[in-house]
Amino acid sequence: MNQITVIIPNYNGIKFLKGCLEALDAQENSPGHRVLVVDNGSGDGSLELLEEQFPQIPVIALPRNTGFCHAVNVGIEASDTPYIILLNNDTKVYPGFVRALYDAIEARPRAFSVSARMLMWDRPDLLDGAGDRYCVLGWAYARGKGKAAAAYSRPTEIFSACGGAAIYRKSVFEDTGLFDEAHFAYLEDLDIGYRARIHGYRNYYEPSAEVIHYGSASTGSRYNEWKTGQAAANSVYVIVKNMPLLQLIWNLPFLMTGILVKFLFFCKKGMGRLYLKGLAEGVKKSFSGTGAARKTAFCWENLGNYLAIQGQLYLNLLRILKKS
Repeated sequence: MNQITVIIPNYNGIKFLKGCLEALDAQENSPGHRVLVVDNGSGDGSLELLEEQFPQIPVIALPRNTGFCHAVNVGIEASDTPYIILLNNDTKVYPGFVRALYDAIEARPRAFSVSARMLMWDRPDLLDGAGDRYCVLGWAYARGKGKAAAAYSRPTEIFSACGGAAIYRKSVFEDTGLFDEAHFAYLEDLDIGYRARIHGYRNYYEPSAEVIHYGSASTGSRYNEWKTGQAAANSVYVIVKNMPLLQLIWNLPFLMTGILVKFLFFCKKGMGRLYLKGLAEGVKKSFSGTGAARKTAFCWENLGNYLAIQGQLYLNLLRILKKS
């Protein structure tokens, strides 16, 4: 019986898709997994490639690009296994990847997710990310990005898993809900990891599960205009959605400082106005009918979890200052 469904959302990823699937097919000592591709209306021949070279892999073909979150949710709802691995199409997993993630989450009953060690495609000795952190400035960032992978060889707790290569406990989605499709793309993995922490679950990093990652394969460069606007909007949405009013007011000086620093950063790249426009879209989204309906409701029984999260927000700011 399969224990894991590996969900690969694909949008015009024909350049990477074959290598991604072949690496998964070569996995040994797997606890039992099936692969499911959810195609987001690709027009580059991805579906034809899948039909001709991987007929054994089930495919859900969506008629148009509905975004990462919707594609992933479709895959989760179509899965009947206790665990879900989300894997970007622009990746190649190393041997033992599936087994390592499975063993790591099985060993931790309160774990919602476990993030893999993601390595840079052209420099696999360097990290693309070792899980995600989130700080009181309102910044989400990949832990260890650009640093020597060998320096991040110990399992540890993280704020949230990177949805590009991570395993999730499917039953927890009953408490947190699925990925919020109002995100469309970017910071949706932070949001769902944040919600899990509010409910008392934890997220971890497992270095023995390794994968190389090309990065920004479907959207272009790291700081393209669409990504900048989308990420700016969602950075506001995550805050308003998950912080109770008192916590939001308490953190406001830090959050405004974080926004100012980011604005100056994007001004240097000629995208300052675009960043501000994204922030405005985030405010609009947060206080829309949809945003209000999806806000995480405050419960007194979760007060201890909120305090623990606040501690993590401070700690991760210190880690930025110490460059650790």
